Amino acid sequence: MSKWPAACNGKRVAVLADLHVGSPHKGIDSLRDLVKQVNAAKPDLVVLPGDFVIQGVVGGSFVSPEWASKVLGQLDAPMGVFAVLGNHDWWLGADRVVTALSQNNITMLEDTSQKITAGECQIRLVGITDLWEGPHNVEQAMAGIAPDESVLAFTHNPDIFPELPERISLTIAGHTHGGQVCFPVFGCPVVPSDFGERYVKGHVIENDKHLYVSSGVGTSILPVRFLVPPEVTILEISNDGS
Repeated sequence: MSKWPAACNGKRVAVLADLHVGSPHKGIDSLRDLVKQVNAAKPDLVVLPGDFVIQGVVGGSFVSPEWASKVLGQLDAPMGVFAVLGNHDWWLGADRVVTALSQNNITMLEDTSQKITAGECQIRLVGITDLWEGPHNVEQAMAGIAPDESVLAFTHNPDIFPELPERISLTIAGHTHGGQVCFPVFGCPVVPSDFGERYVKGHVIENDKHLYVSSGVGTSILPVRFLVPPEVTILEISNDGS
C-alpha cells in the first residue's frame, strides 16, 4: 500500500469485523479465545468495524454489549483499539453500545478522526458511521486533517467506498460477511450490498483507491458459512506500492 510514511512500513493492523457475539459457536468463550489469539499476534493497531451484537439467529443466544465489551477491552495494541458501530448495533441502541465499548478502553470514532502514533510513524485514523443507520458524514469525519497526513479509514458498510476521497490511503470495512454462503461458478446468492459482489470481500482497487472488506467472524440470519470461513485479518502497511 502506497502513501504511507516510511516509518510506518511493517506496522500491522488487526481487523475484527462482524463479531455478532451470541451467534452460534461465537459466544463469550469464543470471544475470549479470539482476543487471546489477536493479542498473541501483537498487532500495532486494532480496528473493530461494527456489528458487535446479534438480535436473533437460529441456534444462537443474545449476548449483551456490556458483557462482550468487557472481553474486547482486553485487546492490546500500542497504537490503540478503535471501533465504529454497525447496523445491528444501531438497531439494538447506538448509545448503549457506544457506552459499553467506551467504558472498556475502546475508542469510538463515529464520523471523527484521531492521530495515532508509534515512534515516528504517524497516521490519521478516520471512523465513518454506518451507511444504513448512521449520519456517515464524510466531510465531518475528515475535518481538520492536514494535506500531508496519511489517512486510514474504517467503516462498517463498504458501499460508501465510491463516495470517499482519493486521499484516503486505505479503507477497511465489513458488513458483507464475504457473502457468508458462496458457491463455485454461481457466486454468493445473498450479499447485503447495492453493488452485488463488487465489494463482497478482500482487497479492492478502484480509481487508485484501496478498500479491504473483511469476511468477518460471526453469522447473521442463518448460522451457516459455506466456502467463506470466519476471518480475523492482519494487514501490514507497506511502502512498496503493493
